[in-house]
Amino acid sequence: MFEPVIAPSASLLGLLQRGRGDGQLHALAADRTEAITALEECVTRDPRADWQVESRSLYYARLYMELEAPLDGIEDHLHSPEDLLDEDDTRTGLALSVLGHLAAYGRRDALLMLREYAATGTNWAWALDELALRDDDRGLLLLGTAVLDRFAPGPEGDAELRETIRGAYEPRPWRLWAAYHPRVAAASEQSPFDLWQRQLNRSGVTPGWSTADVLAWADQGELGGLGAGAFAGGPARPEASRAGGGRGDDPARPDAVDRRAAAAARCLTAVVRPEDRPALLEAARDGLPGARRAALRHLVDQHDPAAAGLIEAAAADVDDRLVRFALELLGRMRGPEALDHARRWADPATGGADSALGEAAVRLLADAGESADGPLVVAGLRRWISLHGVSGAGPGLGTLVDGAGRLAAAGAVPVLRHIYGEAASSELRGRAARALAVTDVHFPEGPAVECLWDCEESTRELAARHVATTGDARVLERLRRLAADPAEEAEVHAAVRGRLTAARERRR
Repeated sequence: MFEPVIAPSASLLGLLQRGRGDGQLHALAADRTEAITALEECVTRDPRADWQVESRSLYYARLYMELEAPLDGIEDHLHSPEDLLDEDDTRTGLALSVLGHLAAYGRRDALLMLREYAATGTNWAWALDELALRDDDRGLLLLGTAVLDRFAPGPEGDAELRETIRGAYEPRPWRLWAAYHPRVAAASEQSPFDLWQRQLNRSGVTPGWSTADVLAWADQGELGGLGAGAFAGGPARPEASRAGGGRGDDPARPDAVDRRAAAAARCLTAVVRPEDRPALLEAARDGLPGARRAALRHLVDQHDPAAAGLIEAAAADVDDRLVRFALELLGRMRGPEALDHARRWADPATGGADSALGEAAVRLLADAGESADGPLVVAGLRRWISLHGVSGAGPGLGTLVDGAGRLAAAGAVPVLRHIYGEAASSELRGRAARALAVTDVHFPEGPAVECLWDCEESTRELAARHVATTGDARVLERLRRLAADPAEEAEVHAAVRGRLTAARERRR
């Protein structure tokens, strides 16, 4: 899937792509044709960088209802020739989720569209999950034959059917079909056994019961010995095919090395004796890649006094993968001594604040620092924005935003407002809103009002708890509509009803 192209935040399309509350408000005030065009653009070209942490479907479905918009654009998207060529679920996932919410709101055309796509479309499993939540038994039973026809007769088709049943997000349709289709009933009974058999047949190299054995094991691949050459970043092994689980299962890949090192570190916790510390220190300084990672992680987890110096040395290594691992370990460190080192590394006067180690140190202070560390975190946040922008790669920006809020760093308010307005990620915008709620004295009558229309449930809940209920006539009306909306989440309902009750009591 291509990286989404996000329009400027001041445009209607940009607001809707971001899922901002102002997007809904501007769409309702704009020309209806223009608003529907922008809405269809968002639904048929998913603007989210990560659909697993960003919500949009209910936000867009509500706007479809408000605009009384037709579904022709969604239908054309679902049944375009591209559907036969592109098997990526994310191409149609957002559109199908929007249809699911619309079906729940009572739109019959959305329900029929889901049924048709479940019978004929490539991403039929997603459509079936939506129907499992919204359709009646009769509608689901009528789909059974069309879905089963997707699985060829014979052992391979039966195995694929079992895998599909086991991975179904919503099992309701399969349970209904099992009563009418013996093949589904047999596959449903066999699926748990298949899982048990795979777990039973797992094999692999296991370490011996000593520190030296565990450190040596950390440099062995799941398919045999790796040695130092396996970490040179060469091509994936031929056997690591899509059918075998994809490249992520190749033991020569860095993530596999890190996972094995983490497992070795857990084993070290059980076998290390006091006299083994010199061997661990040596491995953490000069060991092979797997052993070095395992020893470093063990020493960090045990709060060894030498851990900080070893992390600093590893962060200056020529191996980028080791540097990344060391900086991730720094984020796990806790305690006064670790924070003292982090302050030194993060302070421009005493360390390299603009280095990778300095940036990681600022993130540690954001996570675990004290109120006096607020200025360092704010400086780190500003530096991040100047270097990477609001859409900079990596999770570091979210950590700094959370830290500014946790430390109640009022100096971060201007940059937090900038992040709130410009972030393409609604998840990041929600984090900025949470930070503003504790740092910005104008949040209740400012951003909180817009947040009542936000696409993220947690952001709407935050707004309901903090918004000023006097001074803006839209607020109480919006709270009442959220309270009456059956599609709204329970947490939002609770927050909204609490505010409405409080408002009524003040008027008495």
